[in-house]
Amino acid sequence: MRFSPALWALSLSIPSGLLAQGLPGYAPANATAQRALEAQLAGFGDSVSARESRKTLSAHPHVAGTPAQQATAAWVLTKMKNFGLDTSRSDFQAFLPFPDSTIVERRTPSVSRFALEEPALAADPTTSEAPWPAMNGHSGAGDVVAQVVYVNYGLAADYAALDSLGVSVKGKIALARYGRSYRGIKAREAEARGAVAVLLYSDPQDDGYVRGDVYPDGPMRHPDAVQRGSVFNGEGDPSTPTWPSTAKARRLPEDSMAIPRIPVVPLGYRNAAQLLQPMRGLSVPQQWQGGLPFRYHIGAGEVTARVAVYRERAPNGYKKITDTFGTLRGKDFPQELVIVGAHRDAWGPGARDNVGGTSAVIEAARAWARLSAGGQRPRRTLIFATWDAEEWGLVGSAEWVESMEQTLPGKVVAYLNLDDAADGRRFGSSGAASLHRLVRDLTRLVRQPGETLSVYAAWRRDQAVADTAEPEQGDLGGGSDYASFYNHLGIPSFDFGFGGSGGVYHSAYDTDAFQERFGDPGAKSIVAAGQLSALAMARLANADLIPFDALALGRYLRSLTPPLGDLARARKVVLELAPLNQSLDRFIDQAARLDSLLNDLPPSLPAARLTGANAALRGLGPAFTRAAGLAGRPWQRNLLIASDRDNGYADVNYPGITEAIKDGDPARASLEVNDLATRVDSASALLRSAVRALRGED
Repeated sequence: MRFSPALWALSLSIPSGLLAQGLPGYAPANATAQRALEAQLAGFGDSVSARESRKTLSAHPHVAGTPAQQATAAWVLTKMKNFGLDTSRSDFQAFLPFPDSTIVERRTPSVSRFALEEPALAADPTTSEAPWPAMNGHSGAGDVVAQVVYVNYGLAADYAALDSLGVSVKGKIALARYGRSYRGIKAREAEARGAVAVLLYSDPQDDGYVRGDVYPDGPMRHPDAVQRGSVFNGEGDPSTPTWPSTAKARRLPEDSMAIPRIPVVPLGYRNAAQLLQPMRGLSVPQQWQGGLPFRYHIGAGEVTARVAVYRERAPNGYKKITDTFGTLRGKDFPQELVIVGAHRDAWGPGARDNVGGTSAVIEAARAWARLSAGGQRPRRTLIFATWDAEEWGLVGSAEWVESMEQTLPGKVVAYLNLDDAADGRRFGSSGAASLHRLVRDLTRLVRQPGETLSVYAAWRRDQAVADTAEPEQGDLGGGSDYASFYNHLGIPSFDFGFGGSGGVYHSAYDTDAFQERFGDPGAKSIVAAGQLSALAMARLANADLIPFDALALGRYLRSLTPPLGDLARARKVVLELAPLNQSLDRFIDQAARLDSLLNDLPPSLPAARLTGANAALRGLGPAFTRAAGLAGRPWQRNLLIASDRDNGYADVNYPGITEAIKDGDPARASLEVNDLATRVDSASALLRSAVRALRGED
């Protein structure tokens, strides 16, 4: 590892008083040692090695299931092994059907067959490679000719508006712009209403020249840049829902998989304009007007098109995918795990999504390997993971978690996720409320990329946070590998990184050249994300008492019940929330008792007391899960937070209760309230057990 004098100077600038301050979950003497260790980690950072990782891993398109993607697994494993880490891999056989042929052709008012993939750009050498085909993963197969209807974003509300205008998409091709929801929701809504195909495009109003200069002159989306991506509304391999996709696994037949049955194809907005401009019929509602230089219309038969998708079928549709792991065994509690992960696959070169995140994991591993070589091993085991096939529906992480779900909840302290983690310079974080304080504390220790202030100070500045408030952190919905740990198993997780504007998402133009010019010049955000990852692992791995902020979690959960009551009243569902509120009050009471001990640990505690308390705390997140999952969504087990079933990316609070209210089912909503209250009380019992163990009362 190279050494960064500038960053080391920053770490040395930490006031000596701070080095001596206590840390939640640390005995006083251990807190002092931990502060010194964290000062070292905050000084480790090498933009040269980060830049090398990004350039190497994004040199070629590396879609899951291809030889190029297998090459990235080998490269990462070699890196981790050279660092001195123990390395391993997990292989699965997942259903990832590639397209044999894709055709989009305007038939009327004149014939025009579209070139679907991006052309090479002289300013970006990587784009001279043949791009991956323009495709939506798990699209249905078919060959149809039909009228094209513009459906805005393709949301349920948009179809309701079309219904009010007397417009149906049955037997037609739905043309929808990207945005406002996960693309799989758009495919689902169109298919449910009888559409025979879906065309998805990025409108320049949302992602193009309306926002700024387009690539290569600026960072916004080029007219031919295609947003690829999965349209599977689920997690993991659709052929093995809820069980691991091992080589000999039982498989669902294709016609039983929860994937679209109609063809779905992405377009650049240059091609979309060839369909939209000739449309007539009703003028669109003003909020449906996009950024192309003409008035949009819904269409009344003037434009027809052919959409054809021919793709692989089983058994050819099954591909080997590989997750990689670098492990640094803990010296005191080797069976307890802290995991950081990033997905390694992409829809093209993937310099932003997600070579940046993978490179940050490599940098965190590099830092910890250096500490370990100097004799400073972590107390708990650290795992540096890279996941395959995330872009197809979190497949790699979901299959690994499913293969180990009987043991992970009792072992994993927390999971850290890095996805699109080095896209720009604006820091953001989402995660379990019990980890929000930890993130805030660590951002004080790392320099903001390209500036002299801390990430925390820049975070406050960018959010214009009042002096009496803290930067906002969200919760976790869907869309990345944290869902395999958090939404499925309840393991406390968070996702963080540095974002920025840019229109190369899932396109052939997501290259190292783009990142070096517009996204992360000098790979400085990769370095900072790697430092934050290494610090988070240090804080969680070395703590005497796992530093979960249960009090913040309890207060956050209590703040969510009044909106739940508002929703019930708005939907005219009679619902008694008293059992849940009372259980949350009990949880907050126990959390306050634990918090006082967490923040003021005595100089020494018998190891048995800490062991018992930590075992209880590791069970805290999983206590809020239900093995049967949500109604209609068995994989989603976390009853506190889930991905929104009608959005895909967004989160929904108290999903079991919320979905029952939206379904107009008061009996089910009441059962969900009582079930959750029981689980909250079980979590309270774990907190009580931790407190009693620390006090020696058991």
